[in-house]
Amino acid sequence: MDYNFSERLKCLKPSAIREILKSLDVPGVISFAAGNPAEKAFPSAEIAKISAKIFEETPIKALQYNITEGYFPLRAEVEKRQKKLHGIGRNFDATIIVSGGQQGLELAARAFCDTDDVILCENPSFIGALNAFRSVGAKVTGVRVEDDGIDVAELEQKLRTTPRVKLIYLIPTFQNPTGVTTSLEKRKKILELAGKYGVVIIEDNPYGELRFAGEYIPPIKSFDDEGRVIYVSSFSKILSPGLRVGTVTAHADIIPKMVVAKQGEDVHTNIFSQLVCHRFMTECDIDGHIARLRALYGEKCALMSECLRKEIPESAAAFKIPQGGLFIWGTLKNFPDEARLIKEATARRIAIVPGSAFMCDPERNATGTASFRLNYSTPSEEDLIAGCARLGEAIRALE
Repeated sequence: MDYNFSERLKCLKPSAIREILKSLDVPGVISFAAGNPAEKAFPSAEIAKISAKIFEETPIKALQYNITEGYFPLRAEVEKRQKKLHGIGRNFDATIIVSGGQQGLELAARAFCDTDDVILCENPSFIGALNAFRSVGAKVTGVRVEDDGIDVAELEQKLRTTPRVKLIYLIPTFQNPTGVTTSLEKRKKILELAGKYGVVIIEDNPYGELRFAGEYIPPIKSFDDEGRVIYVSSFSKILSPGLRVGTVTAHADIIPKMVVAKQGEDVHTNIFSQLVCHRFMTECDIDGHIARLRALYGEKCALMSECLRKEIPESAAAFKIPQGGLFIWGTLKNFPDEARLIKEATARRIAIVPGSAFMCDPERNATGTASFRLNYSTPSEEDLIAGCARLGEAIRALE
């Protein structure tokens, strides 16, 4: 039978990362391809105790329907923490709970974009966001990422010359995939440009609390005095991705549109997961837990960085070492052949994600060289060492 699929889905391709992960059942494969938290990062004992208490004390609350906006006590705790940590939250703002940060991005695009409207994105950018935007019929247009964040001159040029731009999408802190952090100066300039050209910013901040080096830089949302920024965050990287709990803070005129869209998707975010997050915030030492995550990821990033320096000469590849988050971005200097790099890596049972997977135009590697993303949070220390050795072998085989 021939199926007449929607035009919106015809343009979507499977995530390269998810396709690569299917190969991990092969014995002996070491993966630098995922973006999962480390196994040691999960507070399993605390979550087990919280879960038991929930079903002992309030079982019906955990099993019954809830409101689309999210469990009110959790929203209140999120707002309080955001205000304390980042100065986020004006009188005009409101917060909702979503099914992971990914849904927050999709709902924001659905609220603002009609078919063929444009979203300007960092290039490269998070493939999940790009596909979410495409799924609502929006076009994604890339703007080059520099060492201190998006190229603001190119951003303004695109704002000035591109018709139907509705949104700017950014991951300013420990960007996925490059690990780059946008400077304070650029953050303020981006907000200024958004006001000048009348567009809204989606600020995605899933990694912001995972800083293990450098100085804190406040989110763009903390400067937002007119409701121009939709701030999306998540419990996925600080507590558990499997719980699928994210948050969105935006102007109270924006939130109802997102709520209506969410009602048509999943009615509400899993209420049991929301209860777990709320109790963890109020009954456990969340600051101490996050401090342990920072130390863990700082050690693992340092180990991978050391191994890359040992195994791969500077003349062959350059690596961006982040100050937080989960990823290191690599770029080959002399052999811009992405397909061959992946082939050589796969032959040595090391999984990496090609840079082109993150490009707004996936058919063209916008960096002009072979780039790739490496994850240090998921592999064990032993696999980090062995995997870097294998990657070094793969790169040397290109010569």
